[in-house]
Amino acid sequence: MSTPAKKRLMRDFKRVQQDPPAGISGAPHDNNIMLWNAVIFGPDDTPWDGGTFKLTLQFSEEYPNKPPIVRFVSQMFHPNIYADGSICLDILQNQWSPIYDVAAILTSIQVIMILYITYFHQLVLDSNSCSRVNLL
Repeated sequence: MSTPAKKRLMRDFKRVQQDPPAGISGAPHDNNIMLWNAVIFGPDDTPWDGGTFKLTLQFSEEYPNKPPIVRFVSQMFHPNIYADGSICLDILQNQWSPIYDVAAILTSIQVIMILYITYFHQLVLDSNSCSRVNLL
């Protein structure tokens, strides 16, 4: 029997297959549409450039009304990623909306990898006069 969550996940899978986001892949694990394996390739010009980062996405029957549990399986050093691989990302928590699909989730995770570097560089530029003192 196909539930609304499983039907939606089949649509999400079809979309990821037909129009895969750049640098991202994802698919259900074995025959379990409720558990996905995904890979995000390290974005260019970031500390993760050239890396391959594996994730799992665990969906409940309440999907898409509730977000999946997403975790990095690969070791990842990033301020938004905890030691257990869980991710601090607003759309996976209080800003979740049923309009988000698997492609949007994975793309958002990829974006925080890119934006962190942009933020870090801007922080250094904005505090340049103080950073020299703090670094000595």
